[in-house]
Amino acid sequence: MNLSRLLPHPPLSSLLSHSPPQPYLPLLPILHTRPASHASQGRANKAAQGPGKRLGAKKSASELVVPGNIIFRQRGTHWFAGENCGMGRDHTIFSRERGYVTYYKDPERHPERKFIGVVFERGQTLPRPRGAARRRRLGVEVVEGEEGGAEEGGIVEEGGAVLKAVQKLAPQVVPRTERKLAVGKGYMYRETNWSIGRAAEKAKVRVSVYKPRDRFLAWRKTVARKASNAEKRGMRRR
Repeated sequence: MNLSRLLPHPPLSSLLSHSPPQPYLPLLPILHTRPASHASQGRANKAAQGPGKRLGAKKSASELVVPGNIIFRQRGTHWFAGENCGMGRDHTIFSRERGYVTYYKDPERHPERKFIGVVFERGQTLPRPRGAARRRRLGVEVVEGEEGGAEEGGIVEEGGAVLKAVQKLAPQVVPRTERKLAVGKGYMYRETNWSIGRAAEKAKVRVSVYKPRDRFLAWRKTVARKASNAEKRGMRRR
């Protein structure tokens, strides 16, 4: 059924007549709200302060060190390497000899610099007087001697005292040909397990026998324990 026939049509004159223009409504002001912004790159999402670099003294004065021990970590040269010490490319001061740490100043060497050194005896001090013999470890030990009683070249004069250099004999190391070392997991050389077991048998060391028992029952207990722990964690989250 065509509904257009039932609807009344407007007269043609009304369509052709020009109606007066309607007044326009005044334009409303446009309100714009700026949304919150957050920088997504750069230093915005990073920590304001990074983790500490663990700088400072690692060994205090009169503390025993061995070659390679780090004594002081720094940025720049606040401290300089003195006797029996070295400085790395990141200004880290480390020991070159076994001895005791000492912090000192040497006005003759530099009026303002501070040095870190290592001495061989706890009572020694740095800096040494000008012209004094430098103590070095060359496989000898310095002991007190009598004037004219030592051979030529064996006397060292230091501060008016006469010292005699006595050669120290290194302890003999007897190689063990029976030891067979192998590289382990931690890049360590150690005896293999079978060689350790053989040595224990020769030494008559008694070891308790391993009893495997019921492995299936142990597996069931482990599964039940893990399930119980997971259930407890789920209840905590709720």
